[in-house]
Amino acid sequence: MSSLLFLIPLSLLVLALAVVLFFWAVRSGQYDNMDSVAMHMVLDDDRQPPADLQQPGSKESTP
Repeated sequence: MSSLLFLIPLSLLVLALAVVLFFWAVRSGQYDNMDSVAMHMVLDDDRQPPADLQQPGSKESTP
């Protein structure tokens, strides 16, 4: 029972710290633009690989 007297205030302190850090992250702009970074993977530019890396006989290879 005495451990609860220690663990309950400790858990409330950790909860308060998590809430403070969350609001700090929101106010500092950490969550402002979450879509553009994810779209960089989708909007891949279709550049040709260098000629020395192309497979012989592939459609992209130069004669």
